[in-house]
Amino acid sequence: MTESNDPFAAKPYVPPADRDSSEPTPPATDDTAVDAPAPDAPLPAHAPEGTTPESAPTDAAPHLDQDATIPVLSESERAAAETQPTPVVAPPAPGPAPAPEDFSHRYDDHRDADGYGPSAGSSTTQTLPPFAATETAYSHADGGSGGGVAAPPRRRRGRTLAGIVALAVLAGGAGFGGAWAYDETQGDDGSPGVVSSLTDDSAATQTKAPAGTVSAVAEKVLPSVVQINVKGQTESGSGTGIIISSDGQILTNNHVVEVAADNGTITVAFSDGTNAKATIVGRDPKTDLAVVKATGKTGLSPAQLGTSADLKVGQEVVAIGSPFGLESTVTEGIISALNRPVSSSDGSGSSQSTTFPAVQTDAAINPGNSGGPLVDLNGRVIAINSAIRSGTTTSGDAGSIGLGFAIPVDLAKNVSRQLVAGKTVEHAQIGVSVDNFLSDDGITGVGAEVKEVVAGGAGDKAGIKKGDVITAVNGAVVPSSEALVASVRGFNPGEKITVSYTRGGKKAQAAVTLDSDEGKTS
Repeated sequence: MTESNDPFAAKPYVPPADRDSSEPTPPATDDTAVDAPAPDAPLPAHAPEGTTPESAPTDAAPHLDQDATIPVLSESERAAAETQPTPVVAPPAPGPAPAPEDFSHRYDDHRDADGYGPSAGSSTTQTLPPFAATETAYSHADGGSGGGVAAPPRRRRGRTLAGIVALAVLAGGAGFGGAWAYDETQGDDGSPGVVSSLTDDSAATQTKAPAGTVSAVAEKVLPSVVQINVKGQTESGSGTGIIISSDGQILTNNHVVEVAADNGTITVAFSDGTNAKATIVGRDPKTDLAVVKATGKTGLSPAQLGTSADLKVGQEVVAIGSPFGLESTVTEGIISALNRPVSSSDGSGSSQSTTFPAVQTDAAINPGNSGGPLVDLNGRVIAINSAIRSGTTTSGDAGSIGLGFAIPVDLAKNVSRQLVAGKTVEHAQIGVSVDNFLSDDGITGVGAEVKEVVAGGAGDKAGIKKGDVITAVNGAVVPSSEALVASVRGFNPGEKITVSYTRGGKKAQAAVTLDSDEGKTS
């Protein structure tokens, strides 16, 4: 014990063999001996005057140190003792160890934080009085005796006992739990237990993925994604499609099925391993969208179509498809940009202009992903994968470099509804022809210069003239002619937009009600 206010420092323990013969000998230690002091021991300080040792109460617990002599103090002596600091006396060198049979209260050097009792694991033993009796014995011992022994604070020992009891309970619980856990993981011969997935189904990995994870998205969307195989007169290939009706209507890219448009063959492979032939319902080269229908299929799981109106750059997305014919491939990424003007080049030789305001993503998209879904973490389709900016391998094959482009689902829904209804798809237009306009440095695109205005068209009615440079649509910057085409294509005929432009160096705006191209392909 190293505290300077050790209540026992002034009266260290002295083994019986080294004690002065005049000191009283502690009573024999058994279950009853600790309940009363020795007959010749002086009364405790709180004993009433005139009380003899024989008439003293027998239910008072002795002091924790049975060898301490507690003198009877007068009121003046007690008051004087209370005003004096407790002297600190260094303990003498320890004497020879006593024989175990000579005493019952033995204390080694392992005491708890308060200096009471042997520590856990000590080989010594002691008999402790009941807590209630201890409180009574110390209730009036607030000062030190004439011999310099300071009494412990009231209830201090009771707290120590409570701590010992609590530790014992915890250790008991831990011991039981530890033994139980050890037995449960060991074989009968003490060797480690073996768990096999061949004999215990509960050992298998759980397949129910948490909501909002890529695994959960895959579980939800994969049954609604198909692989489309096509063969035409001169070429063949494969792509991806999205089930949009339980009876087999499938949304995909036009360039996926275009090679089979002239008496070609289309087959669809479903996630359950079945296959079916399919026919083209309708195609729209300008937006690179098409709908096919699988024959003889019912009870399919249509994909959930979301919206592309509130997408955010940096939003996490998942792409699903059949890159290079590897069906049911899932990749993860983010939305890298929005309203990216993209003109698709699929190598089919089509003379149609395929330009759309793309959702750009870094999720891996490769040849074969075309027509597949780009979905949010709720499993809702937010765009249709359509094109990539690719790097080429040594064999000449194109591959993803993290620049993928998808058609916004709002545009895809509008077009596919018209295709399913058997209508010719109409697209919005301003009624002007434009070209890129560069700044004075000759390299920076700053808008789309109007080269021609269709008489009576939407632009003409809004007051747009040849030579005007269109710089924005509804506040979104238009740095090139391609960007203007892609932006307008995202709207429907009859919608009103605000066009910003410059004329002679002065800025101006015009409200334009969009015309329809009436489904013309040119």
